[in-house]
Amino acid sequence: MSLDRILTRAAQEICDGQTVNLGIGLPTMLVNHLPPERDVMIHSENGILGSGAKATHETANPSLIDAGGTYITSRPGAAFFDSAVSFAMIRRSKLDLSVMGAFEVDQEGNLANWKIPGKFSPGIGGAMELAQKTRNILILCTHQDKHGNSKILKKCTLPLTAEKCVTRIITDMAVMDVTREGLLLKEIADGLTIEQVVQATDADLILGEEIGRF
Repeated sequence: MSLDRILTRAAQEICDGQTVNLGIGLPTMLVNHLPPERDVMIHSENGILGSGAKATHETANPSLIDAGGTYITSRPGAAFFDSAVSFAMIRRSKLDLSVMGAFEVDQEGNLANWKIPGKFSPGIGGAMELAQKTRNILILCTHQDKHGNSKILKKCTLPLTAEKCVTRIITDMAVMDVTREGLLLKEIADGLTIEQVVQATDADLILGEEIGRF
């Protein structure tokens, strides 16, 4: 499945010793793709540092949820605190990496992931501050929407979450880095050609000297 491809590749971005926030949606699924020996502290802005894998029906604790409302477990050394402390950690740039979803992301690193005009949205939540204050922003999303339109654009058209914040994008088709020169194609998915990825992408892609596969 394409989502498994994204998550398996994204798990390689998480390193021992990091403090990482996993955004609502696809990114929260990433915790179940991390090797059990990976020593990482997962942060959730509702007040947890040290989230573990999603809980089963038997192990679910009604008081232990992530920012998306999913029942989770905690790892040894986990800490619990209120939202004020949690957002203080974000605002002081204590997170090494935030993994977020996207409706749109463009070749300048602008991110739109909270609002589609005309559709209900509960609000921007913690996404704006995470996008602005985290050292590195990793975006996970499908390369195209359900209508076949590229989510990787020359310029975002939806309301922005934050400007020029994205570091790397991983889709079911490609891995791309945001650079000063533009969007650099680093890897493509097995079974695809570079031409297919370029054709499926609205943004202008810079082709690296060596383009890997995943």
